[in-house]
Amino acid sequence: MTSGSSERVAVFGEPWPQLNEGLLYNDVVSPPDSKLTLIEFYSTKHKNSAPLQGWLQRIQNGQITVDGRVVNDPNIILSAGSELVYHRLPWKEPDVPYLLEVLYEDDDLIALNKPSGLQVLPGGLFQQRTVLNQLQWRASKQSSSLSSQASHPVPVHRLGRGTSGILLCAKTKLAKTCIAGYFADKTSVIDADSTVMELSQRKILKIYRALVPGIVDEDKVIIKQPIGIVRYPGVAKGLYVASPSGKPALSKVDVLERDVQRNCTLVQVEIQSGRPHQIRIHLAFLGHPLLGDPLYVAGGQPKSFDFEFADGTFAQDGGYERPVNPVPGDCGYYLHAYQLFLSHPTTNEVIKITAPLPSVLKTREEGREVDKSVGSERIRGIQIDSLP
Repeated sequence: MTSGSSERVAVFGEPWPQLNEGLLYNDVVSPPDSKLTLIEFYSTKHKNSAPLQGWLQRIQNGQITVDGRVVNDPNIILSAGSELVYHRLPWKEPDVPYLLEVLYEDDDLIALNKPSGLQVLPGGLFQQRTVLNQLQWRASKQSSSLSSQASHPVPVHRLGRGTSGILLCAKTKLAKTCIAGYFADKTSVIDADSTVMELSQRKILKIYRALVPGIVDEDKVIIKQPIGIVRYPGVAKGLYVASPSGKPALSKVDVLERDVQRNCTLVQVEIQSGRPHQIRIHLAFLGHPLLGDPLYVAGGQPKSFDFEFADGTFAQDGGYERPVNPVPGDCGYYLHAYQLFLSHPTTNEVIKITAPLPSVLKTREEGREVDKSVGSERIRGIQIDSLP
């Protein structure tokens, strides 16, 4: 086992601007929608974005163009083929961390230590304050300071906003395609009748740490609960939950330490599949939702399906107020992507990447030790199947 780097872990990141740049939403009027008025089009086609009065406000503010011309009259009749653009005004996104640690980097890959609270890709309230934007800003700086064109890294897997730890990104198309194939293979070989975490040709392995309330009795637990989508207010594409009719999902849970005094259990989780929010849902299904999880409760379901807003008005930009009920991006839980074993997409070397553990997710023994395991290692001559 040889060290991949002896240098100090690098950190990068630019402070967030006060306001983002706003957004443009494009539509083309289809023949069936011709003869609708402008307000009818937006209040019916995009009713999840704003109520009727909100769309009236946006039109009267001059935020909508028809074929490149600002239109303030909500009652104009639309024609088939017309191009509509809604200009969402710039807004201040919620405060989130911006600094990112580099755990591993070469010409093909970069692995980051993502802080809890930072979203990976643009979506919802977060269109600028994301890992992707920090990567793009870094690449832009590098390309302006180097004669050769810099790469443009992109994340290759999910990591929830409230989850911290390893985020793997590809710097080349080849690496992106290869790693996407690793994850696809990993998910496709799930055996719903299997009780062991074995793969015939394992190329990638992710290990998480989590803290759950209560005492988990068994030392090892295999969770095979399928995960599906249900309609949920405030989440346009639906909410992932434990569902008998969902897609297969498999998690292996190992108890590391039980704290009877604090009535909580520290666990390590290896996931074979990669369904959205899988660990949160599976541990909740087990009867031990993540400590501090604002959304999922025992059974792998949300706390409530009821929907209400903070008040009866709409937001300053005409859209709905933020719902009172929790949504998947809410933070507060303890989940950390701790280790990743990867067969390098070009060299086939097995690389072990480790992200430093938050103190709350360390065992008592680890808490007494100086963490010397942060960073990456290249491991020659072994298969990922044989790793713990």
